[in-house]
Amino acid sequence: MTTSSRTLVDLFDTFQHEAFRLETLDDYSKSGNVDAYHAFLTGEPQPDDYNAGWVKELRSHTGKGKRVYRVHILRRPLTDYLRFELGWGYQKNISGGEEFFILDITGRPSPLQNVPDFWLFDSESVAVMNYDGAGKYLGSEVLPSERTAEFSGHRDAALAHAEPFTEWWAKYGT
Repeated sequence: MTTSSRTLVDLFDTFQHEAFRLETLDDYSKSGNVDAYHAFLTGEPQPDDYNAGWVKELRSHTGKGKRVYRVHILRRPLTDYLRFELGWGYQKNISGGEEFFILDITGRPSPLQNVPDFWLFDSESVAVMNYDGAGKYLGSEVLPSERTAEFSGHRDAALAHAEPFTEWWAKYGT
């Protein structure tokens, strides 16, 4: 099977060492757990089982020594959605072993202008994540292997400019 015929699910099922995610949007509220986002907005407490399926998947990877990590490019003040994602999602996902970094571009240009959201697996396979203007997930596209070096460079640049989430959250979290 060639990389271009693989799906994002295939890549998650078969990566050996690391899965990296770049997030660039301020609002993914039309994707994922929309009900949880609305509960957050109304001030409800986070359910104990929030994100349980993802945390279980994370543990299945990190328990085997695989690394799952991401950088989110954002600016302050945080949108309601980012307060939800960072306060509920990131905090919960850390318990599954996922690592988070923040590239805060408040008051400065992004070093990754026009780079789309993507997953990079083992520095060998990349899947670009497609969203509409309202943050609704439209699907992913696994790119040809010739593009992997380009996206490895984006990962490296993001990490070079980012700081660990826990340090950033201690300064700016709400």
